[in-house]
Amino acid sequence: MPKEKAFFFPLRPQRRKGNKIRISSKLRSIQLIITFTFTTVTVLVAVIVSIMLYNKFAKTAEANANLNMQQIIEQVNYNLELYVNGMRNIFETAEGQVTNSSSVDSALLSERIGMLMGSREDIVSVAVFTPQGGYVIGTPGQNMRLNTQLDTQSWFTSAKKTSEVAFSAPHIQNLFKGRYTWVVSVSKLIQYRENGELKTGILLIDFNFRTIDELSKQVKLGKRGYAYILDSLGNIVYHPQQQLIYAGLKYENVEPVLEYAYRSYLDESTGEKRFITVRTLAQTGWKIVGVAYYDEIVTTKRDLNQFLAWFLSAVILGVIIVSILLSALIASPIRRLERTVKLVGEGDLYTPINVRGAYEVEQLSKRFNLMLQRIRQLMDQIIYEQETKRKGELEVLQSQINPHFLYNTLNSVIRLAERGKTEEVVTMIQSLSRFFRISLSKGKNIITLQEELDHIRHYLVIQNIRFKNKFRYKITAQEEVLQLQTIKLILQPIVENAIYHGIEMMPDEGFISISAELRDELVVIVISDNGLGMSQETMKLILTGGNKSGSGSGVGVRNVNERIGLYYGREYGLTFESEIEEGTTVTIIFPALKTQENLDKPKEKEDETSA
Repeated sequence: MPKEKAFFFPLRPQRRKGNKIRISSKLRSIQLIITFTFTTVTVLVAVIVSIMLYNKFAKTAEANANLNMQQIIEQVNYNLELYVNGMRNIFETAEGQVTNSSSVDSALLSERIGMLMGSREDIVSVAVFTPQGGYVIGTPGQNMRLNTQLDTQSWFTSAKKTSEVAFSAPHIQNLFKGRYTWVVSVSKLIQYRENGELKTGILLIDFNFRTIDELSKQVKLGKRGYAYILDSLGNIVYHPQQQLIYAGLKYENVEPVLEYAYRSYLDESTGEKRFITVRTLAQTGWKIVGVAYYDEIVTTKRDLNQFLAWFLSAVILGVIIVSILLSALIASPIRRLERTVKLVGEGDLYTPINVRGAYEVEQLSKRFNLMLQRIRQLMDQIIYEQETKRKGELEVLQSQINPHFLYNTLNSVIRLAERGKTEEVVTMIQSLSRFFRISLSKGKNIITLQEELDHIRHYLVIQNIRFKNKFRYKITAQEEVLQLQTIKLILQPIVENAIYHGIEMMPDEGFISISAELRDELVVIVISDNGLGMSQETMKLILTGGNKSGSGSGVGVRNVNERIGLYYGREYGLTFESEIEEGTTVTIIFPALKTQENLDKPKEKEDETSA
């Protein structure tokens, strides 16, 4: 069976639990709470403000970009309106000259047409055709090409359908020999005279498309943005990437454009987000379409994101630093107060508390000093009362002589004398005399370890004779411990328990061993026996004083432990190890002291603990 152990010392809390308590206390420290709260509130406010600013600035940036694009398209629209109006004015001038001329083939009309062409570099050709496609007059020096198929050209068919001025889409001028220029044709049905006869014809003026192209190329909507022009039927009049459009390598979603004359919207038909702005030329019905890519507008948002990220990082860092400094300023006097209170809690009741800081902390410090002063007064009173009471109890206990032990011993002496065992009688009387002499010790509570061992030796001699040599004993001690001081009568109650509760009922011979040695400035006394041993429950009764033998000394085991704790401190005392049918071992530990003064005056801490 494993040995059962019992200890007087209180169990310490487990380290893991202590670590959890310390961690929990740190998490609830006022500095951490202030730092965390201040940082959280400030950062939360900064984040909310940043989000609001971001949304506001992002929407503003997007609106500004859209407005800027609209303004650019408006400007292009205005410039093209001016140019188209100029084309119309020139066309009306030419129309008036042809209509008011007395004969379409007059030299004066030819001269005026030539002067008109010379007034504008963008005029490519001027001509009049019959509704059947016949050539009437034209720019001097130009010869018609054969098979021009006028009836298939858009400007010709448009002029025949309406009496208004018709503007064609850009196309290659193929009417006259030697010139193939990209032009915009302006045409209209007119009345003219030939040989005195009024006839109907179609007036045509071709304007070089280069001017419109140059006006449109100047449009810059970001790095990739551009503008293009559609006619009223959805045909592309101008596109900066027109060749890619014709080759089918680029696509423009023109259906939404044709639905409105004036609008702005977000388009994702090409797989990319694009802002589309549409304006319509009143004269021609052409639609000017501005295209700006969303990711270029978002660049402003990205810049804003980066700024806000740096801003928030700086704010958080600054807030943490300020929070730490502020919380340290607030918590520092409280921590000093806490450290001082901790010293008081550890037993240092004479530590003054002088903490400077906030008004509340100073007041708390003053009030705590007053409370501490009162506690010291009460503790001194309690210590005095308890010390007086305890010393009185110990003196009574130590002065008691167990009548039963004395009666049994004297009876044994009588029986030995009747049997004529004079030598044993003398030995027993001498041991009894020396036993009581050391027990009294002239009223002293402190004796040397040598005297305590002599006392227990005489007790064992008496008991061995009484029990007819039922047990053997052995006492050993190191030389250096013999003159050390000890409280008297600490061994006899333990040895008495070993005899009466461990060896008396044994059928075999008993053995008691007592050893004293010095270990690390501590006196260690070990009392062991080979008796019947004790159970855990029995040991608990002995330790709590609940199992006092009627034939014992009256100075119980618990009293021995209390006396040691009173004089040396609660960390010293007795420990038990016992196993049924194998015996019991009791270990006594207390400090090694050489001067009686150190022992006669109980320690303040010990008195507080006892109190």
